[in-house]
Amino acid sequence: MLKKKAVLSFVLTAALMVVAGCGQKSEPTPAAGGAASAKPAASASAQKTYKLAISQIVEHPSLDATRQGFLAALKDAGIVEGTNLKVDFNNAQGDQPNNLSIAQKIASADYDLVLGIATPSAQAVVQQVKKAPILFAAVTDPVAAKIVPNADKPGGNVSGASDTNPMAVAQLMDFVAANMPKVKTVGLVINEGEPNAVIMAKNAEQSLSKHGIKLIKAPVTNTSEVKQAAQSLVGRADAFLITLDNTVVSGVDGIIQVANEKKIPFFSSDRDTVEKGAFATVGFKYYDHGYQVGQMAVDILKNGKKPGDMKVTVPDKMDLILNLKAAKAQGIEVTDAMKNAVKDKDKNIIQ
Repeated sequence: MLKKKAVLSFVLTAALMVVAGCGQKSEPTPAAGGAASAKPAASASAQKTYKLAISQIVEHPSLDATRQGFLAALKDAGIVEGTNLKVDFNNAQGDQPNNLSIAQKIASADYDLVLGIATPSAQAVVQQVKKAPILFAAVTDPVAAKIVPNADKPGGNVSGASDTNPMAVAQLMDFVAANMPKVKTVGLVINEGEPNAVIMAKNAEQSLSKHGIKLIKAPVTNTSEVKQAAQSLVGRADAFLITLDNTVVSGVDGIIQVANEKKIPFFSSDRDTVEKGAFATVGFKYYDHGYQVGQMAVDILKNGKKPGDMKVTVPDKMDLILNLKAAKAQGIEVTDAMKNAVKDKDKNIIQ
C-alpha cells in the first residue's frame, strides 16, 4: 500500500512539474514572438523622423500663418519639429528663378512629403517633384493653375486646399455696393503675372459690373511698386481692393498708408490684411486653412493615404470681417447694417 502511495505521489509530482513546466514555457512564447517583437516595431515607429520640404513664394502674414497652422496640425498628431520631424523651409522671396531652383533642389533629395505654399511655389514643385507626395496651400484655383487636373479626383502625387471660396469675392463686392453707394469705381493694385490674382480680378470685375461699379487696375511687377501704384489710383478710384496677390500683399503697408492719408476705403481678400489695416473682407483665418492641409499631411504620413485620392478642399466657414480702427482711419462710418452683416461679431469685428 505504501509502495502504491509512493508511486501515486511520484506520478502526481511529475504531472505537476510537467504542467508547471508547460506554463513557464507557454508564457515566454508570446513575449518572445509577440510582445518582444512588437516592442522593436513600436520603437522603430516612434523613432522615425519625417523629412518635410516646404517651398513658399514669399513671407507675409497670410502665408506664414498657413505654414504655422500646417505644422501645428502635424504637432497635434505627434509629428513634432525638432523631435521626429525635420523641416527644410525655403523662401523664394518672390523671385521666380529662385522659386524654380528651390523646386529642383527639393526634387533631387528624398522627402516624405513636400508642401508648396502659394500658386507659384506649388506649380514649381509639381513640375519638378515626381516621387514624393505633394500638398499645396494658399492656392486660388489649382485647376486653372494646372497644379491638378481635377479638384475632386486630383490623381498622381498631388492634392491640397484652395484658399478661395468662389463666392467670397462676389459677397464682398455685394457688401460694397449695398453699404457704400458713393463708390462708383474700385481701384485694384495687381501683379498680372500671378494667375490667382488674375482669376480673382476677373471675378471682382464681373461682380462689380452687376452693380454698375467699374474696376480700375494699377499693375505692378514687384513689391517695391505697390505703394506707387496705390498713389496712381488716388482721384480715380473711390475705394481700393486687393486680391490674394502675393506680390501686392507683401507690400500692403504702402496701400494702407495711402488709404489712410487719402481717406479711401480699403477692401482686401484675406483676414490677415484686415487685421493689419484694411477695412473689410469676406474670409477666414489662414492658420485654419494651413491646419486643414496639415491634417491631410497626417493622413498621408501616418495613415498611408495617397494624395491623388484626396479631394481638394475649399474654405467653407466664411464670414464678413470688419476692422473698426481701420474704418476710422479711412473715414468710413460703420453702420449697424454693416455690423449686422457679420455672423460672428465677437471674432470678426476687430476693434
